[in-house]
Amino acid sequence: MDDEAISPKDHLCALKGLARINIFSRSVHNLWPSIEVLARENPEKPLRVLDIATGFGDIPIALWKMAGKKKIALEIAACDRSAQALDFARAQARKSGAQVHFFTLNIHEAEIPGGYDILISSLFLHHLQNEEAVQFLRRMAKQAKRLVLVNDLARTVPGLVLAFFGTRLLSTSSIVHMDGVRSAQAAFSIAEIKEAGHKAGLREIRVKRRWPSRFLLISKKKEM
Repeated sequence: MDDEAISPKDHLCALKGLARINIFSRSVHNLWPSIEVLARENPEKPLRVLDIATGFGDIPIALWKMAGKKKIALEIAACDRSAQALDFARAQARKSGAQVHFFTLNIHEAEIPGGYDILISSLFLHHLQNEEAVQFLRRMAKQAKRLVLVNDLARTVPGLVLAFFGTRLLSTSSIVHMDGVRSAQAAFSIAEIKEAGHKAGLREIRVKRRWPSRFLLISKKKEM
């Protein structure tokens, strides 16, 4: 998936496969409750949300739709280092009428922009080594004004089995089949992600297990 030589056709097929996996694993439903609670607590103005390493853009688009159903005002942006992925994401947003701002950002080289109430990372953290993950979480903690949400894989034996069979059931992409198993192997355990969060200086950390072999890390900042 990270290969810059990947063809647009193969890239799109892989991204669509990951979007189906996100639907199956209820990624948006995992993220939404914390966002809704914060929005209800702060109804005076729209919360600004940034989804980092967004890929196909399915997460921010789905959050925009959810906010509309719940009559909650959000200003949603999403970034990725791949211009090709962002082109696909913008096309999906236009198709669904979602008002999501997409922009290019290589998180390995550039700072996370400030001014966002909520920073989201979904299925990105497992691509990082231990110290890289700590540094990324530290950067999120520094830049998020109110809330950090990390939705990712938890390293478990059932998770590895699900990655093998689930990717083949939900996608025809050989890239997804290969990356799915590698991602499950590279994922953090619940204990490891808690330790990384504490090292990163995240406050009021909660790590919740989510089906199937996922976790949701929540770190809420006290209002200054």
